[in-house]
Amino acid sequence: MTIKEPGDLLRRMFDAAVAAVDPLAIIGAHLPAPPKGRTIVIGAGKASARMAEGVERHWHGPIGGLVVTRYGHGAATRHIEIIEAGHPVPDDAGHRAAARMLELVRGLTADDLVLCLISGGGSALMSLPAPGVSVDDKRAVHRALLHCGAPIDEINCVRKHLSAIKGGRLALACQPARVVTLVVSDVPGDDPSVVASGPTLADAGTAADALRILHKYAIAVPASVRALLADAAAETPKPGDPRLAGNTAVVIATAQRALEAAAEVARRAGYAPLILSNSIEGEAREVAIVHAGIARQVLLHGQPLAAPCVILSGGETSVTVRGHGRGGRNAEFLLALAIALKGAARVRAIACDTDGIDGTEDNAGALLGPDTLARAAALGLDPAALLADNDGYRFFAALGDLVVTGPTRTNVNDFRALLIDGASDADGD
Repeated sequence: MTIKEPGDLLRRMFDAAVAAVDPLAIIGAHLPAPPKGRTIVIGAGKASARMAEGVERHWHGPIGGLVVTRYGHGAATRHIEIIEAGHPVPDDAGHRAAARMLELVRGLTADDLVLCLISGGGSALMSLPAPGVSVDDKRAVHRALLHCGAPIDEINCVRKHLSAIKGGRLALACQPARVVTLVVSDVPGDDPSVVASGPTLADAGTAADALRILHKYAIAVPASVRALLADAAAETPKPGDPRLAGNTAVVIATAQRALEAAAEVARRAGYAPLILSNSIEGEAREVAIVHAGIARQVLLHGQPLAAPCVILSGGETSVTVRGHGRGGRNAEFLLALAIALKGAARVRAIACDTDGIDGTEDNAGALLGPDTLARAAALGLDPAALLADNDGYRFFAALGDLVVTGPTRTNVNDFRALLIDGASDADGD
């Protein structure tokens, strides 16, 4: 079986993956019972406004609060205020939103409920430096972490310890109210304490861990940050802390669910799906080389499954920025994949971020076909040079192969699919 329109099945798989983790469709089944007292909704992340919209649609009783999301990711709510702020680099709007959140939950009682809506992106959006650390110092450390290639768990470990609200500190501010946290997970392994740096959940990491991470990547540590990380009194609440007893967290959407939905679309189209992993990490260009190797194994030996098939994967790769080009990790993955596949005749691919934004660009990702390198050569594009300059966006934009969805208002991180067609009669095999 072959695709009549290049990219059609790949796009249908991506669309199905995103639809399967739409907070508006799934959040109703996870809401707690209304409390005796007040219900306050707070939250942060690229999916938080959509989550708030879903809460209002299904909640019975009075409700109020605020959530902060990325610019352009808002939703129509009546009772829960939506604030838009900067991502991936925090801005003053996020700072003000975090401060207002802390004020909103002060003075609650044991009869009250705090419903916290958390999704990926919340770390940058809910940015409030710990006492003694300036906004500029925190931003400088944050920018360095984003450019050094550190995985998300290490980035969030540092974020938690430089924040007045993350790493469980927001939950402490809610006492004695009960806190229920609903999470759209964008992290490998779906640990809710890692998503958005776990503002309402205990933190197993330590300030010493954060300092080691900064030294590992040779990141300059401002004096204020060094002083904070050396102060035992500034440590985050740890697992088993009695102040967090009675609070709960539920992960309502995951990369695995998105991949399973895409696999079903492939299966119905006659392609055998293989979910390679929902939690792949590492440099995007190196992950691409591994995926290309698997595709070649399918083409040459019918292993680990025979064509026609689809290889699916998720997770969060990283990019060590060495150049000055444009493009997120999905464009980088696909450009490296194109180079590694060398125009393999029966392989097409898509790589997109499920939030609709690849890094800081206006695209979700891009598409790759057997003719990608040939068309690039005809336009005078040098794939290796563009990869060296981290310029995947320019490469795929020139080919007209960007995938542009706009904000999807969900976020379970990267989605990748390699579609491998069966051999035709003309192939002679």
